[in-house]
Amino acid sequence: MGTIKQGILGGFSGKVGKVIGSSWKGISYMRVRAQSVKNPRTEGQMGQRSKFALTLDFLKPITAYIRTGYKTYANKQTAFNAAMSYIVKNAIEGTAPDYVLDFSNVLVSRGSLSQPSEPNVNMDSGKATISWTDNSGQGDALPTDVAMPLAYNPDKGEAVFNTSAATRADQSAELNFPADWNGDTVELYIGFVSADGINVANSIYLGNQTII
Repeated sequence: MGTIKQGILGGFSGKVGKVIGSSWKGISYMRVRAQSVKNPRTEGQMGQRSKFALTLDFLKPITAYIRTGYKTYANKQTAFNAAMSYIVKNAIEGTAPDYVLDFSNVLVSRGSLSQPSEPNVNMDSGKATISWTDNSGQGDALPTDVAMPLAYNPDKGEAVFNTSAATRADQSAELNFPADWNGDTVELYIGFVSADGINVANSIYLGNQTII
C-alpha cells in the first residue's frame, strides 16, 4: 500500500499497482515496477543459448589465439566476442537442440592480409607439418608475415596452437600434439599475421586429420 505524504497532489511512498513511489534528497519520484523474466524459455531463446554454448566450448581453449586472430575486429567489442558473433552467425548447422559446428566455415583468424598459396598438411610421429608456397608480393603478403597453426580436438575439447611458428618465407611450420592425443582426429587451421601485428589474414581450414 502507498502512503500520500503531502496531500492528494503530493508524492507518495510504497506501491500502488505497478507504480512504486519514493523520494531522493527530498525529491519525490515514481517508477514502474519491472517485470521479472529470470529464465526465458521461448524456442528462439533456447536455440540461441544452445548456439552460444556450443561456440563458447570451442573458443575457450583458443582464447589466447583469438586475441591475435580477431584483433582487427576488437573495436567496440572484445576479440573474443567478435569471434563468438562470427561463428554463431556463419558456422553452426542443424536445428535445435541438435546444433553442430561446421568446422569448415569457422574462422579462427579474420582480416584482409593475403593468405598463403597452396597450403598442405602432413601428419607424422605425433606432429603436423603444415606447408605452403611463399607468395610474398601478392597483394600485401610479405616474407616476414607470421604463421599461426592451430589444431582443435573435438573429442577432448582441447587445442594446441602457435601464434609465432614460422614466417611466410619459411614455407612450413610444425605443430606438436600431446601424447594422449594419439589416434584422435583434429581440426586443423593456419592463419597469418603481419610482423608488426597490425594486419591479420582469414584463417584457412586444412581439414580434419587423425594423429599417428
